[in-house]
Amino acid sequence: MALLEIKNLHVSLEDGTEIVKGVDLSVDTDQVHAIMGPNGSGKSTLAYALMGHPAYEITEGQIFLDGTDLVELGADERAQKGLFLAFQYPYAVPGVTVAAFLRSAVNAIRKARNGGVDDPVPVKEFRLELQTAMEKLGVSRDMASRYLNEGFSGGEKKRIEILQMAMLRPRIAVLDETDSGLDIDALRVVAGGVKGLVGPETGALVITHYQRILNYITPDFVHVFVDGRIVAEGGPELAHKLEADGYEAFIPAGVTVGGEE
Repeated sequence: MALLEIKNLHVSLEDGTEIVKGVDLSVDTDQVHAIMGPNGSGKSTLAYALMGHPAYEITEGQIFLDGTDLVELGADERAQKGLFLAFQYPYAVPGVTVAAFLRSAVNAIRKARNGGVDDPVPVKEFRLELQTAMEKLGVSRDMASRYLNEGFSGGEKKRIEILQMAMLRPRIAVLDETDSGLDIDALRVVAGGVKGLVGPETGALVITHYQRILNYITPDFVHVFVDGRIVAEGGPELAHKLEADGYEAFIPAGVTVGGEE
């Protein structure tokens, strides 16, 4: 079994509208998988459902992470198991600094992995790790003392998402169109953060509409996502084909895209 196994996953909105319509996907360590699809195909719904967003109901199927079924677990429990989601539109948290948020998150993970017993990271150790990660990702030190995402530019928000990923060291990182709205420099930072994380202990699932982030992260597998389903799969060459020819050839007759994402 791969590190992340998604089996026959169906996801609906609160009103019963089915968005994800039976997805099977395996992501293992040392692998980058890209999910590409037109707007409104359900890519973000898949990401939120994986993370346990309460507005999305899993009506059928299973999600296994390292052999544990996550379907009945809350978002915090999924994070403690090693699942991470980088948001397309990160939220601001006024009153909570970036450093305080990250230390709290790191300590929550450490507690979960220590059998529920508090195991706080020493302050000096945390500061050193944070400074090292910020320097590597090109995040200025003063941002550690700013309130999380409050007044941040789009690029700054995405860098902080990748900083969170670097500090938490998840087993599976899911990036939901983290590349949207980024300039080339920020795009390289995001890509570098993913490449620096993926290895013998970690895999990544990169969800994107465009091929450009894949110029900096070469995926092992590309999956075309249309109307809530994976309709085609291949290697990196498939992403280049989509960039050149678009998604039209993969959209079934009678299917309209551009609705719920």
